[in-house]
Order: sequence, then C-alpha cells, then structure tokens
Amino acid sequence: MAAAFQLDVLAASVPFFRGKCVSVVIPTTDGEYGVLAGHCNAVGAVTAGELQFETEEGEHRRAAVAQGLFKIDGDRVLLLLDAAERPEDIDVNRALRAREEAEEALRQKRSMAEYQLAQGNLARALNRLRVSGKM
Repeated sequence: MAAAFQLDVLAASVPFFRGKCVSVVIPTTDGEYGVLAGHCNAVGAVTAGELQFETEEGEHRRAAVAQGLFKIDGDRVLLLLDAAERPEDIDVNRALRAREEAEEALRQKRSMAEYQLAQGNLARALNRLRVSGKM
C-alpha cells in the first residue's frame, strides 16, 4: 500500500475535499505538478486546469479548478483555489454559453483589459467543458 498524505482543497474558503491521498497532480503555471507522500516542501501558483488525485482507498478523482495557490508542508498538501467543480457538477450548457460569450467578446476587441478578461473567461469555460468530458 502506498504511503498517504493529508490533502486539503479549499475553494473560495469552502472545503472542497479533505482526506488522505496517495497522489495529486496540480495544474500550475509551469505545467502539471505531481505530488506523492514524502515530497519536499514547496509553494506555488495553481492555474485553471484539471486537478487529479487518488484517495487512500484507491479512488481516482478529478476537478476543474480555477487559479489559486498550493503549499506542501511535510505530510500535508493545501490548495487554496478561487473555484473547484467535480465533473458531475459542471453545468455544460452554462459552460457552452460562457464560451460563446467569451469568443464574441474576443472578436469585439474593445480594450486590452476587456480582451484579457474575455481570454480568462474563455479559458475557464473550455476547462470546465474538458473536465466534464463534453469537449
């Protein structure tokens, strides 16, 4: 049996997951960051993407996550995220509408700030669709 560590995932200060895990893969600005028990201490930025983890019981779980931070300290991994959603909780129609709205905003090219906001909205919508399996 693989060694386990404590994983705490907080989305907008609300517990999303708390429990023992044997592995976690975190989407970061530098790519996917894998963590197993005994990992060295680290801190980093989480980017919008797919969080993957395996519980101590061998259950594989996934979630669409927004940006945030992670901290690895001994046998604890803490993720502080703006948002996290399980694939089964994603409203696909809402994500499709958000994608369409973001694509239209990108076509309109009003200001740099609006363009960057639309890019972020599009990235979140595409991530939610990918994690839900509808893309």
